[in-house]
Amino acid sequence: MDRPTEAPGTEIQNLQRCINDLASVLALTAMWTGAGPLQIINTLLDALLGMLNLDVLYARLNEPASIDSTEMVRMASSMNPELPQAIGAVIRGWIDEDPEQQVPVLRKQLGAIDLSIVRLPIGLQGDIGVIVAGSRRPNFPEKTERLVLSVAANEAFIGLQEARLLGEEKRVAKELDHRVEERTRELAVSNEELRKEIAERKKIEKRLRRSEAFLAEGQHLARMGNFSWRVVTDEIVWSEPLYRIFEFEPKPTITMEQIASRVHPDDIFMLQDMIERARAGVSDLEYEHRLLMPNGSVKCLHLVAHGNRDAEGQLEYIGAVQDVTRRRVVEEALAKARAELSHITRVTSLGVLTASIAHEINQPLSGIVTNASTCLRMLAATPPNLEGARETARRTIRDGDRASDVVSRLRALFTNKDAADEPVNLNDVAREVLALLSSELQGNRVSLQLELADDIPVVHGDRVQLQQVILNLVRNASDSMSLIEGRARHLLIRTKCDIADGVCFEVQDTGVGFDSQAAARLFEAFYTTKPDGMGIGLSVSRSIIERHRGRLWATPNDSWGATFAFSIPVWSV
Repeated sequence: MDRPTEAPGTEIQNLQRCINDLASVLALTAMWTGAGPLQIINTLLDALLGMLNLDVLYARLNEPASIDSTEMVRMASSMNPELPQAIGAVIRGWIDEDPEQQVPVLRKQLGAIDLSIVRLPIGLQGDIGVIVAGSRRPNFPEKTERLVLSVAANEAFIGLQEARLLGEEKRVAKELDHRVEERTRELAVSNEELRKEIAERKKIEKRLRRSEAFLAEGQHLARMGNFSWRVVTDEIVWSEPLYRIFEFEPKPTITMEQIASRVHPDDIFMLQDMIERARAGVSDLEYEHRLLMPNGSVKCLHLVAHGNRDAEGQLEYIGAVQDVTRRRVVEEALAKARAELSHITRVTSLGVLTASIAHEINQPLSGIVTNASTCLRMLAATPPNLEGARETARRTIRDGDRASDVVSRLRALFTNKDAADEPVNLNDVAREVLALLSSELQGNRVSLQLELADDIPVVHGDRVQLQQVILNLVRNASDSMSLIEGRARHLLIRTKCDIADGVCFEVQDTGVGFDSQAAARLFEAFYTTKPDGMGIGLSVSRSIIERHRGRLWATPNDSWGATFAFSIPVWSV
């Protein structure tokens, strides 16, 4: 099951740590000036191992013009010092597989240790090399860790390219200087050879220009650019990809006015807030805002920056900007698909509830017919029984209201509408769902017990979606007891205050329960133990509860059956 949603304070700490980690990674480039490839990778591995609390880091550099490669391994102090060769062999075999057959994250057994390892290519298709990070944490890598590792791989690619270009330039310059000196002494007899050397130099320069273009293309594919901003002088320096993101022609200087001309009018306040906070001297900045391009299209950007002061005490921000437009489009499409899937699960429940609904409506309708007949007889009596007629009319109205309530609850449950945001009392929601399911529970000979806390606080969320979750849990409990014979079919519905400032809702049954193998897959989409089940009820229920910042879980009972429960934070004004 997914881990519980972190508290807002923890999320802020994680974001702060992520920003600091990104700034630290970006700051490494200053240390790499003039350094060789091995020094660059060694400093990067040492930084990442402590920064992300990893257990294993492996790097392989492909040497240019050679079939050999250089490998490095870093391990946490808690790891067995005899494991590097075994880890290297496993990782080497994995990264040499067909890339199309590789999984994003590999869970691998190394002796008594389970590691989650993730591969990050350095350069396009990993032609420069590869970094593999491993951790014993089953949820590794988290989103913030993946972002830090991705930026680290990108910065390593840039640093290694620059180091190799510098080394190549030094080698070529030294080689050519030596050859020119020799040819100068033999100038009278070596003119033809000198022309060949000049031609070779041009070829090498062409290869260097191609490498520079290759580096620029790599930054473009990453859809990320870097910048620096001196707050006092408003001096802004952009990397070339940022000009492409903002669709500006490259110029020696860039101004805040030019940047503001691209910011979406509805998000301009974010730019103003960033400037005010920067001038106030805050250490870290992070914003997500939109750009409105000249053709009317909209781009979504994610900015992170860290402030440092130079020797003169002047504040300068070093940061990165990533175009996350595609990610936002995918997230919106995913949210829409989840909403549609949620609606499907409600509709699939309609057939099962038909008999129960018919019973619920037939009872008040029968009462209406009976009361109407009685009213007519009382009015036809001599003398007419007016008081009795009034009473039967009141009963008729009461039964009509009962039928109307059933229909209203049904329409609310199966209407596909956007999620609402309102205070909800889970006791009331439980009673509404149980009113719809009462006939089905009676038909399954289920004994219902309610333990609803009197002082339960309201929660924050969508009433219809919470109805759907409770309906799924109660119907699953009823189904699990449908074939039970020889013991009571007992269903307990309980609400109580959660210790973490939330409300807990429990559904406990005496059904068939579940085994340890099924426990790990209960909330997977399309996994079901029912012959005619679709396997989406619990998966959708978990998505709904997580969107309410809560969690959903299941535990086997001590004797028979299982308990499904969820908790949701209380409503805060």
